[in-house]
Amino acid sequence: MEQKNNPLHGKRLDDIIEALVLHYGGWEGLGREINIKCFNENPNLKSSLTFLRKTPWARTKVEELYVKKIAK
Repeated sequence: MEQKNNPLHGKRLDDIIEALVLHYGGWEGLGREINIKCFNENPNLKSSLTFLRKTPWARTKVEELYVKKIAK
């Protein structure tokens, strides 16, 4: 399957989260942009990855934000 037009191709979820945290100036900024508990209450990469891997709607929001704001 051809992936060259997919901006998420080859991107790992942890790299996407780290890029968004940097872009929004920390977890607080990312939590304001996407209001989910794993970004607003004791946020860290490990807990966020666990939540996003189990919660497709939240992962979709994160991936869409990444594509919209960073993957240009």
